[in-house]
Amino acid sequence: MIEIHYERGIYLPQPDLWLDPWEAKRLAFVSHAHSDHIAPHEEIIVSERTARLLERRMPGDRAEHILPFGEKRTVHGIDLMLLPAGHIFGSAQCFLSVGDETLLYTGDFKLRPGKSAEQAEWQQADTLIMETTFGLPRYRFPPTEEVVDQIVSFCHETIDADGVPVLLGYSLGKAQEILCSLDGAGLTPMLHGSVYQMTRIYEQFGQSFCKYVRYKPNDVAGKVLICPPSANRSHMLEKIPRKRVAMITGWAVDTNVVYRYQVD
Repeated sequence: MIEIHYERGIYLPQPDLWLDPWEAKRLAFVSHAHSDHIAPHEEIIVSERTARLLERRMPGDRAEHILPFGEKRTVHGIDLMLLPAGHIFGSAQCFLSVGDETLLYTGDFKLRPGKSAEQAEWQQADTLIMETTFGLPRYRFPPTEEVVDQIVSFCHETIDADGVPVLLGYSLGKAQEILCSLDGAGLTPMLHGSVYQMTRIYEQFGQSFCKYVRYKPNDVAGKVLICPPSANRSHMLEKIPRKRVAMITGWAVDTNVVYRYQVD
């Protein structure tokens, strides 16, 4: 069996490779560009889209081994292949060989098709390491269409009452999925600056979205604000008197989440 260590990240002594470590390492596979998966490593193995996102999220000098999905490559004597993980734009799984054995590390992954991420693909391996944020049995999510209908209804009801709907979602990944979900709903999304920056990178790779505008303080009436969770209770939102705030998150399965995030 392949030797595996967990030390604030996964370490494979043979072939001397880290998988999503929390701290800077000499050589690391980075599955995606969320802040809890990146660090100032000397060398990284990434997908092309993750590499582009990292230019914005963590600029700096590093060697980058940018691998296309589905093609076997050798990096420092390590035979490996990246596969789409379905989590967010550019997210990847790492399939590698160590001697006669194979290993698949998923990173964060999602099985349901998304509108702003590549569909997850799989490769049978001798050893499987999964990252399972919502792995407990109580996390059983409703159909995506049902959730989208709830979001759209929330927005229309708020606007009809002369309020401003605010949807909170991570600026990378969740926000773009929300934006895709509003396509055809008769709504005008207005993007927080950080969401706007990430969305523009998606578009550079050919991703299309419904028409949206960048946030302007005096032009929020009739718009749907899409902001990162950090914007809640910010001066930006405090200046909007008639707003209703919803957090778009899998943690909503927990009944106390409204109080945890201080949303409506």
